[in-house]
Amino acid sequence: DIIRTFQIVWLTKNMFFFLLSSVPDDLTPEEQKELENIRRRKQELLEDIQEFLNKNHYCPCRKNMQRNKQVAMGRKKFNMDPKKGIQFLIENDLLKNTSEDIARFLYKGEGLNKTAIGDYLGERDDFNIQVLHAFVELHEFTDLNLVQALRQFLWSFRLPGEAQKIDRMMEAFAQRYCQCNPGVFQSTDTCYILSFAIIMLNTSLHNPNVKDKPTVERFISMNRGINDGGDLPEELLRNLYESIKNEPFKIPEDDGNDLTHTFFNPDREGWLLKLGGRVKTWKRRWFILTDNCLYYFEYTTDKEPRGIIPLENLSIREVEDKKPNCFELFIPDNKDQVIKACKTEADGRVVEGNHTFYRISAPTVEEKDEWMNSIKAAISRDPFYEMLAARKKKVSSMKRH
Repeated sequence: DIIRTFQIVWLTKNMFFFLLSSVPDDLTPEEQKELENIRRRKQELLEDIQEFLNKNHYCPCRKNMQRNKQVAMGRKKFNMDPKKGIQFLIENDLLKNTSEDIARFLYKGEGLNKTAIGDYLGERDDFNIQVLHAFVELHEFTDLNLVQALRQFLWSFRLPGEAQKIDRMMEAFAQRYCQCNPGVFQSTDTCYILSFAIIMLNTSLHNPNVKDKPTVERFISMNRGINDGGDLPEELLRNLYESIKNEPFKIPEDDGNDLTHTFFNPDREGWLLKLGGRVKTWKRRWFILTDNCLYYFEYTTDKEPRGIIPLENLSIREVEDKKPNCFELFIPDNKDQVIKACKTEADGRVVEGNHTFYRISAPTVEEKDEWMNSIKAAISRDPFYEMLAARKKKVSSMKRH
């Protein structure tokens, strides 16, 4: 009934517009007076129509504004907690509870934090894995070489720091690339291994902290035997190498955070409390774990770290303190030795650190455990190389059998 009434009054309004738009010029005074009455009634009717629309929420502008507000709120919730954001959008009928619809929302990515997208896609829940595969299916890699496909893929989100998440995402990428380009590689394992090799090459060539830059000959050598036991064409590997050498991967920025250019694919990042060296006060700092170093910043938008702690020759342990969830970095068997580190003073001077240990407090027990595990892994090995070694071992094992 409401819709029918709406159609009637809308038609009546348009009829008035039509009648009044074709008024002859030679009206008598009586006709002029009647015309004024019609115009007055028209205005009254328009006001009644507007009141009716407002009461019944049929104003398209108002309805769109309400929807846009809810979508904006959903995006904010997603950027703070991806799962809660998706749940909010589904509960308010802004998203369908299907992997395809959620994947399209993430692929479009309007107003979404690229790090949050990566975290959501990397989760190991069955449904998240379905979304990941639907998300990868939205990428078209046909007739692209592997570097071109990786550029497109790595621009649509930001790789998370956890090795298991990266493994799932790169596995899905390799499957999709091989599906779009049958015959380029003998198996998805080959594509997977070479993709990681390219990511590591990008870091080695363009990270200023890496002094020993790999040559094209070394890149070719390290990828021998990965094509189901055979070698990939040397020309293919040279072209991939030159592409990365001439143009590094563009890493998506999040909320103006310039750190994404400097710290590509950190092992872990987040807010922690750090105990001072000379002055024993706790200060909140943004920590980034990457390249076997722990960097800390005063703000996430800082372009330069306040301190750098190389993890080489350090150990980590859990400790009791007034602050909860504490752990510390220290030099084993040499408790009085100052750790080789540096920090930036308030006046901009870079000076050596004076810590014999670094004591850090995490917000929760879970985060403390995760940070400790990530730091232990960074001290002992690079997760990329570990995953590559496991996959190469798998390939060679399959070939023998």
